[in-house]
Amino acid sequence: MSEAVLAINFAGPHVAVQDGGRHGLMRYGVPASGPMDRTSFAAANAAVGNPTSQPAIEVSMGGLVLDCLSGEVTFAVAGGGFIVEHAGDKRGAWMVATLRAGERLAIRPGHWGSWTYLAFAGHIEAKTWLGSMSTHSLSGLGGGRLATGQTLTIADPDVRDDRHGPITCPVIARPRSELRVVVGPQDRFFSKETLSNFLSSAFRLSDAYDRMGVRLQGPSLAPSVALDMPSEAIVRGSVQVAGDGVATILLADHQTTGGYPKIATVVDSDLDAFVQLRPRDHVGFLAVTPQQASEHIRLRAATMSRYLAAVRDPCNALI
Repeated sequence: MSEAVLAINFAGPHVAVQDGGRHGLMRYGVPASGPMDRTSFAAANAAVGNPTSQPAIEVSMGGLVLDCLSGEVTFAVAGGGFIVEHAGDKRGAWMVATLRAGERLAIRPGHWGSWTYLAFAGHIEAKTWLGSMSTHSLSGLGGGRLATGQTLTIADPDVRDDRHGPITCPVIARPRSELRVVVGPQDRFFSKETLSNFLSSAFRLSDAYDRMGVRLQGPSLAPSVALDMPSEAIVRGSVQVAGDGVATILLADHQTTGGYPKIATVVDSDLDAFVQLRPRDHVGFLAVTPQQASEHIRLRAATMSRYLAAVRDPCNALI
């Protein structure tokens, strides 16, 4: 069996193997995990002709440097405004090229974005946990974090010279600083003034930002009544408020249950663009009805389907 072997010269924090996610197990207390930015993850896979849920490498702002020890494999980088240095050339993310023995691939943060994705035209050899390679950040279970000094093996690598070149970063992948939310389900714990402050104020992403969620800096959103709610299921995008009035937006590795009240839930179609904001960036909230949220999700899904179909076709790599 042919393979490409890559030495991990450097890997920053939160650089790990992810696939489409570990779905259907939250009722057993198992987070879904998967990519922080599902749009960019799918684009990277589509650009090299893979199924959109195939395992790829999620790269944080810490960056990643790989040296190809043997073999050759076509790769795509999509997500954020990261900088890609390959075989002596420096380019932006949203590109496809082939990595060959003796060449170095370095991915570092650029002017915008917090996450980017490295997909290979081949199969990453990594561990699975409960049927998925998605890495759960706290436990490390799944395909696992990449660490300096390790090697990464790509089985059945393919070279797709016909796919080389740039791919377009779609508007829906750009950072989004106004998030649509559905108020609740525990808005009853907050005063009208607090709800108004939540929807009319600018918040800032704090440095407390990882795959579980990001804490916001801004007006206090302290509950106005005693908390008597039982612990309940949590979804990605929940805006959970702790007793100190600080809100946290829960993300890919969020816990499956929690007892803090949730003042609102971010519409799922806005989350991928939101996670490309960086600490100290500002964000605000716009209330929509559940019906409007559903319509936004349907429209975005249709847009994404058309985009991925075009990216998957080598003749339309630049769209």
